[in-house]
Amino acid sequence: MKIYSPDREYPPEYREVLEELKKIIDPVTGGDILDSGVVAGLEVTKDTLKIWLRFESHAEYNIMGESPIAYSKIIGDIMERFALVKFDNVYVYDLGNKIVGKFENKGRYKPEDLREG
Repeated sequence: MKIYSPDREYPPEYREVLEELKKIIDPVTGGDILDSGVVAGLEVTKDTLKIWLRFESHAEYNIMGESPIAYSKIIGDIMERFALVKFDNVYVYDLGNKIVGKFENKGRYKPEDLREG
């Protein structure tokens, strides 16, 4: 896992993912999930994306009691942008390294199948 830092230089495959993550809005702060500090780290390979989210340490979520709603919305948005569209496998973890969102394409469907025929 690469710890996310806005000042770090990332390889092209990471930069692509980070550009998409900037489009996901944090429902609590109203900013994107990178600027609001929700993304703790990520790992990008050819067909797999792993993202670690930092909900437990973000005070607004606990104070406002909006954690479950915000958590679900952000995980859903990540899956919508990346599962099958860019990656066959997408895993979202919390800071305890527990999977909180998972999509695995077990070879049943590939987006390029639609383009054939």
